[in-house]
Amino acid sequence: MRRREFITLIGGAAASPLAARAQQAVKILRVGTASTQPRSSPLWKAFEQRMAELGYLEGTNYTFDYLNVPKVEEYETGFRKLVARNVDIIVASGPEISLKSALASSDTKPIVMVAVDYDPLARGYVMSLARPTGNVTGLFLQQIELTAKRLQLLKSAFPDMQALTVFWDRTCSDQWKAAEGAAANLGLRVDGIDLGDPPFDYEKMLARAKSEYRGTIFVLSSGFFLRDRERLADFALRNRLVSLFCFREIVDAGGLLSYGPSFSVMYRRAAEYVDRLTRGAKPADLPIEQPTKFDLVINLKTAKTLDFAIPASLLATADEVIE
Repeated sequence: MRRREFITLIGGAAASPLAARAQQAVKILRVGTASTQPRSSPLWKAFEQRMAELGYLEGTNYTFDYLNVPKVEEYETGFRKLVARNVDIIVASGPEISLKSALASSDTKPIVMVAVDYDPLARGYVMSLARPTGNVTGLFLQQIELTAKRLQLLKSAFPDMQALTVFWDRTCSDQWKAAEGAAANLGLRVDGIDLGDPPFDYEKMLARAKSEYRGTIFVLSSGFFLRDRERLADFALRNRLVSLFCFREIVDAGGLLSYGPSFSVMYRRAAEYVDRLTRGAKPADLPIEQPTKFDLVINLKTAKTLDFAIPASLLATADEVIE
């Protein structure tokens, strides 16, 4: 063998392990979730957009392993699949069963929760909001406390209203109990309609309400209602209902009123939690945050279409008016 060829071979042999180590150094972050929301929903779009802004590029240094769960019973199966796929970080968002199923699937993998329909502290999933224990951190919305405020706003908008229908499902049963109590304090009569399991037949369910309660509808916070935002907005318009929602996305679609935090902002913040965990933080190091800004959104275009008069005082306090 010639000397030059020998040197080339030795050099190549020495370089190969270095190249291999360089390739191995680029670790792909795997984030996984199981959700009732389609991946195309505004919430997950907000999450993925923030991940991209933080430098996580799908297919390059990051993958988002998304599993759709059409029914609440399928949450645990979904999270177990994600753990079997060896994701690095789990995002558990929405109802309590989401976090419960994620924890049942793994008590070691970091979990970023977006708790919007339950109190994780009261339910014992974390021992402290300031310094979480175990493998859970993230965001928590005190949805129950907002229920009374929402009804107060509805009564302010329509002071002559005496009765209304409340739509709820099993993921927001605590909100329904809070709505009953708040309505009594406001002198309102409520007819609560448990919609059962999706898909929901909103027309059929409204017909179950007492006739004097059917003019106004309050739809509580459930991921299934957000998923049906266009159907719900159209349903309320066709039936000429005064409608109050928890998600401003439903008002964007044509609903009348909404009051609550920006859920898209919460999901963007969840991406920031993922980033901090990826950079070495432990869940216990990251305090659980709660949104502090709540927006009243009024679709004045819908009000005019239905010939509903919104008091000028309420319009003046609205954070956004859609015209």
